[in-house]
Amino acid sequence: MKKLFLVILKAISALFGIVALYLLCGYFIPFIAVPAQPVNEPRNIEAYILTNGVHTDIVVPIKSAEIDWSKQIPFENTQSKRTDFKYLAVGWGDKGFYLETPTWAELKVSVAFKAAFWLSESAMHCTFYDEMTEGKDCVKINLTKTEYLNLIRFIKQKFERDQNGNPILIKTDAVYGQNDAFYDAVGSYSFLNTCNTWTNDGLKAAGQKAALWTPSDFGIFRHYQK
Repeated sequence: MKKLFLVILKAISALFGIVALYLLCGYFIPFIAVPAQPVNEPRNIEAYILTNGVHTDIVVPIKSAEIDWSKQIPFENTQSKRTDFKYLAVGWGDKGFYLETPTWAELKVSVAFKAAFWLSESAMHCTFYDEMTEGKDCVKINLTKTEYLNLIRFIKQKFERDQNGNPILIKTDAVYGQNDAFYDAVGSYSFLNTCNTWTNDGLKAAGQKAALWTPSDFGIFRHYQK
C-alpha cells in the first residue's frame, strides 16, 4: 500500500513538473525572436494578425492579383451569404474546441484532454470582415508579392480537400456568427502545436517577425509591440 502511494505521489509530482516546465517554456521561449527576412520587393500587400485574447487568426485581403479567396472559401457557405466583404480571417485549431466549446464555461474535460494529446481532428475557421482596425488585438503586416504567395501556400496546404481539390465544408450550426464557416483541416492540435503556433509558423513562412515557438497569442504580439 505504501509503495502504491509513493508511485501515485511520484506520478502526480511528475505531472506537475511537466505542467510547470510547459508554462515556463511557453512564457520564455517566445521572447526568442525570429526576425523578418530582408527583401528587395515593395511591401504593398496589407494583411493582419487578429486575436480574441486567446486565439489568433491570419487576416488576408479577399481579392488581390495573387488570389481570390472567395473561389476557395465561398461566401455562400456563411449564414449571411453576403458577397461584399473585404477581408478573410483564417485560423487553425482543434475541431472539438471550435464546434463544442462556444464559451470557456462550456469546456468539457474530454474535449480539453483530446485536444492536448493529439486525439482529435482539426478544423479551419474562416470569418469574413468588412474592415480591419489596428489596435492591441489587431496588427497590420505589410507583405511583398513573394511573401504573400508563400503565406497563401501555407494557408492553403492546411485545408483538407475533396476529390476535386476543394476545401471540405463542415456542415454545422455551431458557427460564431453570420459571417463565418468551418472546414476540415490537416494535422492534429496539441499542447505543443496550438492555434497560435500555427499562426506563428505562418508569419515565419511569410518572412515576418515571429517567435521561435509559442503556444499563446502573447508570444506573437509581443514582437509587434510599438
